[in-house]
Amino acid sequence: MNTTEKLDKIDTSLRNVGYIPSRDIIITLFLSLELKKPVLVEGPPGTGKTLLAKKTAEALGREFFRIQCYEGITFEQIVGEWNYQKQLLSLEKSRIHGSDEDVFSEDYFIKRPLLSAFINDKPSLLLIDEIDKADEEVESFLLQALGEKQITVNDLGTFDLRNDIMVFLTSNSQRNLLDETRDRCLYIHIDYPDPEREMEIVRSHVPSAPEGLIRETVMLINRIRGLGIIKKPSIRATVDWIRTIMALGKDKLDSDTLKETLGVVIKNRADEAKVLDLVESVEER
Repeated sequence: MNTTEKLDKIDTSLRNVGYIPSRDIIITLFLSLELKKPVLVEGPPGTGKTLLAKKTAEALGREFFRIQCYEGITFEQIVGEWNYQKQLLSLEKSRIHGSDEDVFSEDYFIKRPLLSAFINDKPSLLLIDEIDKADEEVESFLLQALGEKQITVNDLGTFDLRNDIMVFLTSNSQRNLLDETRDRCLYIHIDYPDPEREMEIVRSHVPSAPEGLIRETVMLINRIRGLGIIKKPSIRATVDWIRTIMALGKDKLDSDTLKETLGVVIKNRADEAKVLDLVESVEER
């Protein structure tokens, strides 16, 4: 299979699971597979960074593992931790029966996503979601584990990577990532799609939607995103808005319906006022 055929296969596989990729996404995924390099995905909230990882796993037939990072996340919550209650119960049982029990074996260890992904026997995809929320020590540990393809757990041993793992990292730029992270990864920035691509995405999710409704809703969403509002509508919000309008038995977005359903796409009072000003200015023309 030549390069063009491989790119076309990635494109087709993603579309078959309901994800409409851009050309740069297809090329980045191809390079990740060919070069065995992690992919760092950045972009505004609501542009589908996490969804890309999930859909890639589905499209490629890989088992999906996810580390959801947050402030204060620890080694134990990423790799695993001892089941102390089970250990204590086993020790008590051994004392009563006068037997010996090794309570530092895998049977007493609760595996978390990183270790589970490493020792999985099937091709896997590991998503390290919102890595910018974790501290630099955790980020450095993850890089080391992925680079060495090994994880060492005290009192348990060292686990080698057992599968052809594909790694995604997402960031909302809450803090600057380590230079080493960026150096090791392929990079892609996912922004809000242009209207034509967003319409294609909507069609894939709501195939029964009238073409006119799709076009006018997407064009309005794009205008709303340009208002300088606090929370820009996500692609999901566009899809939800069209579904909402159709659920109300409408096939077009008139001003009354827009005002009644604005809460589907706008999530705070200040943004709502800006959008209503936009609607009123359009009505006056």
